[in-house]
Amino acid sequence: MKIIVAGGDGFCGWPTALYLSKQGHDVAILDNLVRRKIDDELHSNSVTPIASLEERVEKWKELTGKEIKTFVGDLNHYDFLTQVFKQFEPDAFVHFAEQRSAPYSMIDRDHAVYTQSNNVIGNLNVLYAIKELAPECHLIKLGTMGEYGTPNIDIEEGYIEIEHKGRKDLLPYPKQPGSFYHLSKVHDSHNIQFACKIWGIRATDLNQGVVYGLHTEETKKDPVLNNRVDYDGVYGTALNRFITQAAIDHDLTVYGSGKQTRAFLNIEDTVRCVEIAAENPADQGEFRVFNQFTEWFSVKELADKVQKVAKEEGIDISIDHLENPRVEKEEHYYNAVNTKLRDLGLEPHLLTDDVIRDILRTVVDHKGRIIKDNVLPSISWK
Repeated sequence: MKIIVAGGDGFCGWPTALYLSKQGHDVAILDNLVRRKIDDELHSNSVTPIASLEERVEKWKELTGKEIKTFVGDLNHYDFLTQVFKQFEPDAFVHFAEQRSAPYSMIDRDHAVYTQSNNVIGNLNVLYAIKELAPECHLIKLGTMGEYGTPNIDIEEGYIEIEHKGRKDLLPYPKQPGSFYHLSKVHDSHNIQFACKIWGIRATDLNQGVVYGLHTEETKKDPVLNNRVDYDGVYGTALNRFITQAAIDHDLTVYGSGKQTRAFLNIEDTVRCVEIAAENPADQGEFRVFNQFTEWFSVKELADKVQKVAKEEGIDISIDHLENPRVEKEEHYYNAVNTKLRDLGLEPHLLTDDVIRDILRTVVDHKGRIIKDNVLPSISWK
């Protein structure tokens, strides 16, 4: 297939583009490189050194003989997007190209407006480009399990059957997003569902859990193909922050009680899930939802896992509880369904001690790059 990976310079998009290329698909990356500029804005960086996009794709071609085309530009510029569609004529459009940090969206009004306008309008442009230029193209859109929030009932895959006053209907699962970022994803889902209904577009919404992991088989081939390791209080996930704190002998800082529970999956499963969706496309007019995760953990459970592995590596650190900068339930029920991708062949990579150890050793190797002031939270929801 001819597949565009939008956001293909990012943490999920880059290994996905490499994996799909290795599998024999004709891949193009579309990216505006803004994630690199945000590092400058936040005075932050990836623990692992990241080559330029041009160097990355050149190295991939040198190693494999496979070419990944690149289109540098913004989904919010519709003229640019239509030119990409006309030149590449995609069979599938994998959409990772959104501002993905909840804390970033909560900095202030400007960052909330940027997050929502960038994400919602960019996604709406993609829908129109598919409608006008590639009506058979399958949209594979990265959503988030955070759209659902933490309801006191099981989280189904996209839809729930409701009985009300003697009548039944299958309805979209209620959304309780926890930040302006998560709200933007909900708006995306509504827009995609509407476009499928009125235009007959085919779309898969991948409600992804928190992604962890360092390498895929493809990124291991050469240091130029390194993937990002974000660790700061804005873009760093809890697991990455804890591993980075351990590497610099800093207490592991758990927000609040640490009983907040979230869904997780390995980056190797992210790339495989996209492949499964691409090779098993939604029907024309279908808005399909997959819950894309393999396990769930509380924040405290993650801290305990990192503390154990760090101790085995000769690093003895404590776990500290900070006042929670977020507004969220700290104790809640969490049980989510994730059967559809497994039924289509996903074989999960789980969060083992060896996975944590691999990330920790890599971070220790590069710990001179860590900006220590960035490992604590700086943004408050309140």
